[in-house]
Formats: sequence, C-alpha cells, structure tokens
Amino acid sequence: MQNLIYLDNAATTFPKPEEVYRFMDEFYRDNGVSPGRSGFDASLEAEELVAETRRIMMEFLNGDGDPDRLTFSYNASDSLNMIIQGLAKKGDHVVTTMLEHNSVLRPLHHLELEGTIEVTHVPFDKHGYIDPDDIKKALRSNTKMVVVNHCSNIIGTVQPVGEIGKICKDAGVLFVVDGAQGAGAVKVDMQAMGIDVYVFTGHKSLMGPTGIGGSYVMKDVTVKYTRFGGTGVRSAQLTHLEEFPYRLECGTLNMTGVAGLNAGVKWINKTGIEKVHNHELALWDRLRTGLQKTDRVITYCAENTENQNAVLSFNIKGIPAADVGMMLDVDHNIACRTGLQCAPKVHEIIKTIDIKGTVRFGIGPFNTEEHIDAAINGVSEIASNNALKTQAP
Repeated sequence: MQNLIYLDNAATTFPKPEEVYRFMDEFYRDNGVSPGRSGFDASLEAEELVAETRRIMMEFLNGDGDPDRLTFSYNASDSLNMIIQGLAKKGDHVVTTMLEHNSVLRPLHHLELEGTIEVTHVPFDKHGYIDPDDIKKALRSNTKMVVVNHCSNIIGTVQPVGEIGKICKDAGVLFVVDGAQGAGAVKVDMQAMGIDVYVFTGHKSLMGPTGIGGSYVMKDVTVKYTRFGGTGVRSAQLTHLEEFPYRLECGTLNMTGVAGLNAGVKWINKTGIEKVHNHELALWDRLRTGLQKTDRVITYCAENTENQNAVLSFNIKGIPAADVGMMLDVDHNIACRTGLQCAPKVHEIIKTIDIKGTVRFGIGPFNTEEHIDAAINGVSEIASNNALKTQAP
C-alpha cells in the first residue's frame, strides 16, 4: 500500500488526513458509548459531538439554520432512499437526469414499477451538462420533485444546480440534490442554489470514513418517515417521533463515523475547499492533456477545467476497460475503477454501455504530479503494446 498510486478517490478518498485517523481513534477510546441515551459524562460528551457535527455540516452546506434537520445515515444511497421514498406519493411525477447514479435511478425505478410515480430522465449534452431549460420543459402539473446529482461520478461535470434550483422554486417543485460527489469537492450553498434537500456521504470528498452520510432538509419540506425504531426519547410512545432529527434516524448512530466526518469537515475548512479543488483540478488537467496526447486513448467529456470535478473517464481503443484496469494494477500499481460505475444511463449517452464501460481515474487531495505522470505513462505503455492491439472490447 505504501507504493500504491491511488486514483480511485471518486469511490472513496484515500488516504485520509492524519487528524481524521487520530480523532476517530481518540474519540472512540474515550467516548465510544451511546450518545444521549444516558446521563453519565461520556454519553453526554458523545451527544455533544453529534450536535456539533450537525451544526458544522449545516453551516458547510449553508442550510437554513436548524442543525436538527441535518440527519445522519449510512451513506448517500441510504439517505436518497429515505428522501425519495419519503417525498413521493401516488400519482406524482419526478424529473431526474441521465447522469444519475443508481442511488437515484433504482429507488425511482422501483416506485415507477409499483405504479406509484412516473419518471422523466433528462439527457445531458455532448459536453456532459444538463440544460436547465430541458428540466423546465420536462415539468408537469403533477411534478413533485426534481432530483439531480451535483457532480457526475463518471465524467466529473459540475451541474448548474443554482439555475435548476431557481426553475424549481418558480414552479413550486421540490429540488433534491445528490451531493455524493459534490460535498467537500465544490462549494455548496443550499440557500443561494434553491436546494430543498442536499444528500451527502462522508467517505468521499468530506474526507471521513465509510458508513456515514446524511442529508439536510430545509424547514419547509416535509419528508414522511419510512423507518421506525429506537430514538432514546419518549420511549413509551409506540409511533416513531415526528420531529427532526429523529424523523429520519432510528437506533444508535455510527459514532466513529460521526467523529471522522467531524474531523474531515474541519480539515477541509482549515485547508480551504477552493485550495483543495484547485490542486485537484490542476492535476486533472495534467492528466487530461497527457491522455489526450496518447495514441488510441479516448476521453469522455473532458474539455477544460470550467465547471469540472477531478474525475476523468477514458478507454483505450481495442482493449476492454477491465483489462486496462487490471494491467494498471498489476503492472503499474495504480488503483482505478472500471466498468459502468453504477451509472448506466451515462454510458448509454457516451456510447460505452455495449463495451462495458470505461476506466475511471478519480484524483484526491493527496495525489501529486508524480502520480499523474505515472498514470499517463502506464496508460501509454498499455496503449502502445502491439500484442494488445488486436483485442476488441
């Protein structure tokens, strides 16, 4: 692992800042108990950490002032399921896009199969962006919500969520943003962007561990609860509590996850989100330029750094993506992601669905120019191998 060149940060950032590891370890050794369930000091201190993390995440997303409406879950997929199923009702219409991850596509598809809702999927253009006017044209009288991902996990394009949010506000439609790739990577301002619900995960650009995520729900949005369980509050009541945060939480929280998320967000705030983003984009542009100069390499929607996240997908003509990924791993000690990356409709549009996807590089804050140059050289070596030129995807 010490020699590994890790370029799979779009899946999970690695490594984490040292203070994240340290704080998770220290907190769990000293206060690894149930928060708020008892009156002893360690429990109260654990609850204080939960409350502080709700507050700093609310401020990080610029929610509308109530930290209790910041709720925790396992990850973005978990929260998206709760939000989508908690908002959709029989007869509703939902607008989403062809850029979405299965965390959005599958909940919506299951509700559509059940006959609960109708779904419209808006395509993206050849550059990888959603045209807000296409969202507007897709709205109907019974449209309940629009669900859009902030940044694509395959082509890295940052969508015009502020423009889409204004359209939704003018139409009286709820706007839900999948921020799995956005939170921690690009600045989020829920109030300015007109976002009603923003969903995040901790293990990507927020620099926390796996197993922690959540959402912020604005004050005027009502989400039906779909889970029931213990809250440590009013235990004699047999119905689940209606107020936030209990409305979307049940059972004991992942306290090591909350601690890691807390430390991760503090690291981003201390370092500066723009500084991190600019570092990653400079490396992304170096990678883009190098790959696009390499014979037989095809990149997808990788044109310039404007409205771009540090994710790049490519293929080598004549070699299946899975084989390229294996050779990068075995021969060059470079970790990447291959396949459909849980977003099949993206591959339908960029025409890689039939060749089983792409190779994806995801750049993180601890990558260096040396890592990028090694990746370019590794791809170039694979692409120039005459023995591989006859293989077809």
